[in-house]
Amino acid sequence: MYMSGTGSRARDVVFAPRLQALLRDHRGEEVFRLDPGTVGVAGAALTDRILAARPATEVERPTFKPLHGRSIPRTEASTVMQAIGRDVRAALKKPVRAVDLSGEWPHVGHVFLRDLVLEGDPYRLRILMDRALELTPKLTWTVIAAGAALPGRLRPGAPVSAIAGLTAEAANYGDRRYAMGLYRRAAAPVCFTVSTLVANALWLGSPFDDDTSNRNILYEAMRLLPPSWNILRRASPQYPALDSRIGAADDILLLPLLSHRDPALWEDPDEFRPERWDSLDPDDQPGYLPFGHASERCWGRHMVMPLAEMLLDVLRGDGLTVSPEQTAAKVPLAGLMGVADVRVVRP
Repeated sequence: MYMSGTGSRARDVVFAPRLQALLRDHRGEEVFRLDPGTVGVAGAALTDRILAARPATEVERPTFKPLHGRSIPRTEASTVMQAIGRDVRAALKKPVRAVDLSGEWPHVGHVFLRDLVLEGDPYRLRILMDRALELTPKLTWTVIAAGAALPGRLRPGAPVSAIAGLTAEAANYGDRRYAMGLYRRAAAPVCFTVSTLVANALWLGSPFDDDTSNRNILYEAMRLLPPSWNILRRASPQYPALDSRIGAADDILLLPLLSHRDPALWEDPDEFRPERWDSLDPDDQPGYLPFGHASERCWGRHMVMPLAEMLLDVLRGDGLTVSPEQTAAKVPLAGLMGVADVRVVRP
């Protein structure tokens, strides 16, 4: 358990047992063994060398790993990301409708973003954005298979999002299933990540000082609760040469969860202090990897930050904050790190 904030904003962050064990047992360590075939790495310098040693393989890419055994070429991945990028830019230009964003976060934020970015898409696609599908890949693919089997298909040129438009050329069941899988892979993480990041920020620091920028708040929230809290690299011959503690058959789990709280890198590492970013560069801060390594930045970073700043601005403008009656929030063991079931209210 960790405390976040100070004074009236002090709240408990209750990590899942395995996450808590990592923080308790390995914070400040450079290299350690997690199991017989996996080495954990949290040292900033070694992390940098490992990630620079080679590009991520297709199975290591978080969004564009093979889909139903079918490889996704980088050219196709680029086309998909450009499409969702156009949708995000279009959404940011829309006037924000009056909407009540109080309630349970990150769910409320996710629904708001889904409707903002993808409001014109057909139901068979919009249902793929449901957060319940995060529970199991089997459920996700059951919904995709059912949607792909429905009669009728999207017409080319239909007034839908750019990412939905990429499904219009799918002429048969197999192609529709693949196209719907890409839609889910590209669109859902944007809404999941942004709503989780903003929920984390609210929990860690709201109500915020008026002179604190949204950007600094988000950088600090990503430090304490990095949505991408681990990065996997499969065993490769380059790695033992970098450090003798890494064996030839060892997979590597790089852990921003730990490097983001390393006392050797951060002053008051467990404190929510957004003002620290007045003098730090997030692109050049050792051990800080909210969007991956400089050699291969997350393609979604230019969508996540503007959407998160916009959403946080709306919440701050409406005076919304975490319910004072809620003093603890759990962080489950999941691919995307964030507090769950945060009650956001208007005082």
